[in-house]
This record gives sequence, structure tokens and C-alpha cells, in this order.
Amino acid sequence: MKAPSTINRLFVKLLLGFWLCSSLIIAFMAILPFLQHSHDQLPLNDKQKHVLKRTAKHFIEDPELLDNPRAIKRLNRHRSPDGKYLKFYILDEQSRVLNHNKVPRTFREFLLISEEHETPISHQFRSELIFGPYTFIAGEQQYRIYCRVPDNHPRPWFFFFSDNKLLTALIAMLMSGALCGLLAWNLGKPLRSLKQSSNALASGDLSSRVDKKVAARGDEIGELAQAFNSMADAIETMINNQQRLMGDISHELRTPLTRLQLSLALARKKEQGSVEIERIGYEAEQLEDLISELLTLSRVTISNSENKVHLELAESLSQILDDADFEAEQQQKQLDIEIPESISLDHYPKSLSRAIENVLRNAIRYADSKVSIKALQQGNEVLVTISDNGPGIDETELEDIFKPFYRPDSARDRESGGWGLGLAITQAAIKLNQGSIRASNVNPQGLQVSITLPVKMKS
Repeated sequence: MKAPSTINRLFVKLLLGFWLCSSLIIAFMAILPFLQHSHDQLPLNDKQKHVLKRTAKHFIEDPELLDNPRAIKRLNRHRSPDGKYLKFYILDEQSRVLNHNKVPRTFREFLLISEEHETPISHQFRSELIFGPYTFIAGEQQYRIYCRVPDNHPRPWFFFFSDNKLLTALIAMLMSGALCGLLAWNLGKPLRSLKQSSNALASGDLSSRVDKKVAARGDEIGELAQAFNSMADAIETMINNQQRLMGDISHELRTPLTRLQLSLALARKKEQGSVEIERIGYEAEQLEDLISELLTLSRVTISNSENKVHLELAESLSQILDDADFEAEQQQKQLDIEIPESISLDHYPKSLSRAIENVLRNAIRYADSKVSIKALQQGNEVLVTISDNGPGIDETELEDIFKPFYRPDSARDRESGGWGLGLAITQAAIKLNQGSIRASNVNPQGLQVSITLPVKMKS
């Protein structure tokens, strides 16, 4: 298996994902003030210098105008070439504004900003532009002049974030969540696929494999998927070989068993019967039954040759239900059958009938007086339940009764002399029909076996 490159390592993906996410958001938040600073604050251009210098010239030539409030106020009647009123502010050496009683907040801000610069600047506020100062001497005193002009110059869209910090923080959180969610989805999706395949394999679906797209990933998850598929291949091969070996051995045992039975028949024909001969004959019949059960289990598990059909459930089970009804009647037990004729599904009739027959005959054998078999369609599934009012089975053994050769200690099967293969054959037949089977005890007493079958089987 080829090791993933360093860049495809899961650790590197997680590190880069979270690092890039946090770095981009921090960088964006940090760069906003610089962008705003570079956009709003610029050196004075020639046009602005000319406006300030031309206005200051009047006071340089006639310093007495600075003592005339009317003359100073007339400055605010000037207009720019585009028709906007210009407002001038003249400050003395003590930074007192000479021509205005009230100073707007934006101008006070600009004074603080301009003190941090050695050269005159212009600053763009939300709805106005302020530039200056131009320093001049009138008489024997030094003055500074500034200009303020209404200016609704459109600002770049990203300044919206600078003006709405709370909303910006919320958007950053959402973006961070979205990026981290995308990373989590990228990591979680293949893990969910791996989990589904693991559950399917654990439930007995030996053909379950992780999707090829997941296995083709170049990181550790891809390596894990490839390892899982290799493990599943090995398990499927091992189980199939084991089951095939069991079938082959069972088949080969039939040849010496047939010779043994033939020899017994010849001995009986020659009237050489004895207690020992009869015992050998009995054990040969038991061995024949065991081999027959093993071959049935092998056929159902790995070599099914039956064709799948879409048929009414009642029709497929009609013969075994008639036989079960007769058997129950002979044992003076009641059998209730509730299988609507409207229920039809894709299935293998022979194997499904054999499976339900095994469960139904067990229920009749161990029931005290009553057995029931019911079928109910629930959406895309059919639920078949077989219940009896017999002794039931210990809760700890309910899952194990479907294992080959398992016979519970509480045994309903101990008295029957069975081999513990009937329910194993049943489970194999139900899995062949892509269904599931489970057993549970019912109150006040008895056992219920539930079989779930899909209405339409996967091809």
C-alpha cells in the first residue's frame, strides 16, 4: 500500500485548514484599518494647496481683517468649482478658532489626526472632506487655515465592516463556522461510509466494501478504507472456503455412508439382525440427517441456484402452512394464520419457505397450546412474526440460537435430538432474501421470532 504524501496527511489537512481559516479572518480584520487609513488620508494636492493659499493671501496682505468678524465670515460664501460651499477655519497660535463659535466633531477629529503628521493632509470623512493646515503669518502672529467641504465621495464596500464592528465579528464567526464545517464534512463523509460498511460486514454482509472514491483518497482515511477492503476480502474468502469445505466434506461423507447403509440392508436381508446392527442402523440414519442438514446449509449459504420471483407471500407459503396446520391439529394445538393475500414481494420461494417452516415447526413442537404466524407490510418492508406460548429461551442465548451447532442450555432443542442447524439454515435463507431475523421472549411466556423482508430486493 502506497503511503500518502506529506501534503495529504490528515494532520497536515487539519492544521492547514484551521490555520488558514483563522489566519484569513485575522488578516482581514487587521488590514481594514490600514486600508481605511490609506484611502481616507492623503497628502494635499495642488488644487487644495491653491485654495488655502489664495484665502490666506487676503489676511497676509491685510492683517486687520482677522479682527473683523464679518470679513472672516464672508470666507464661508466661497464655492468650489463644482458648486459646493467651502468652509474655512482659522486658528491662532493658541489653537483657538477665530471665525466659528461652534466647531463640528469631525473638525476636532481632524485636528487630532493632523497633529500626528508633519505635513498637511486631507482626510475623507463619511460626508465631508477636510484638508489643511496652511500656515501663514499676518502681522506679527502665526495662523493656520483649514478648509471643510461637503463631499459624499463613495467609499469602498469593505469599509462597511470597519463601521460595523459587531456585525463584522458575527460574519467572521459564520465564515469560520462554514469553513470548519466544510472541513468536518470532508472528513466525516468517508468515515460515515466506513462505518456503514463495517456495520454491514458485522451483520453478515460479506460483500460489503468501502466506496472506491473513499479508498482512492490520498490520506490516512484512504489507507484505512483500503485496509478495511483488504480485510473484508480476506474474511469473505476465508468464510466461503470454510463453508465450501464443509459442503465438500459433507458430500464426500455420503459415499462411505451409502456403502454402510447398503451393507446394513444386506445384513438385514440375510436375517443377521441384532441389537448392535439396529444401533448401527440408527446412528447411520442420524449421520445421514446431519449430512443432509450440512449440505442444505451449504447450498443456502454459498451455492444458491434458485431464481428470484415476485410472488404473493401467502402463495409461496401455502403448502407449508397446510402442513403446519395439519401437524398442529394432530398435536391438539391451535394455529392462527394472518397473512393477507395483498402482500407480495421479491424472494426466493424455496429458501424462504424452508426458513419459515423451520421456525413454524419449532413453535408447534414447543408450544403449550397456541401458535400464531402473522404478516404485515410496513412501507417497503414485510414483517413476519411467529409466536408460541411455550417455555421460551434464556435472554442471554437469544442471539446465539442462530449459530450452527448451537443448542441452548434451556433447550427447547435438547429433547428433540436436533443438531442445532435448523435455525442456522433459517438465518442463512433469510439473509439470502436480504432480510433479518431475531428472537425475543414474550409475556407471560413463549418465544417470538420476527423476520423482516424487503418488498423489493436489490439485484
